[in-house]
Amino acid sequence: MFQRLFGRERHANRAITEALYAQIVAAARQTIFYSDWNVPDTPLGRFEMLSLHMFLFQHRLRGESGAATELAQVLIDEFFLDVEHSLRELGIGDVGVPKRMKKLAKMFYGRTAAYDDALERDDREALASALARNVRPDAGAWQQAPLLAAYVADASRQLAAQPAESIASGTVVFPVARAA
Repeated sequence: MFQRLFGRERHANRAITEALYAQIVAAARQTIFYSDWNVPDTPLGRFEMLSLHMFLFQHRLRGESGAATELAQVLIDEFFLDVEHSLRELGIGDVGVPKRMKKLAKMFYGRTAAYDDALERDDREALASALARNVRPDAGAWQQAPLLAAYVADASRQLAAQPAESIASGTVVFPVARAA
């Protein structure tokens, strides 16, 4: 047990977690989202894109068993630790962080339910509507929502084709977002 907690296995698992999280973050930071598709380049806009990509990762691993299930939970924990760290970097104090974390967690799970429902029904219009409502609630009609919805559907298909073993070993590949 001592070897498992402090030995190579723990180090390897941490390396896999960090590699996967870095790949999810890189996918969420694709420049086109902010420059061409008008996702707000703000802390909240970046939270929305990171949440979306975390959802896609979780959606891919749902139904898997063993290491993939554990990995899904570890990555969600890593995501929320990163969100908490970001809040602290923004100057939110110890008293305000738990309240904001609760609100952001509620936002995350609400969004994932809407995105999951639309993907399961293969309803691109509902997906675009949910994305517009969450990513650009201030925009009224967000013309780029269908582009982001197409990206999400494509990402979901591409992730579904990736073997769980490959993901569990530290590699997840998201598509490159392209202008229409």
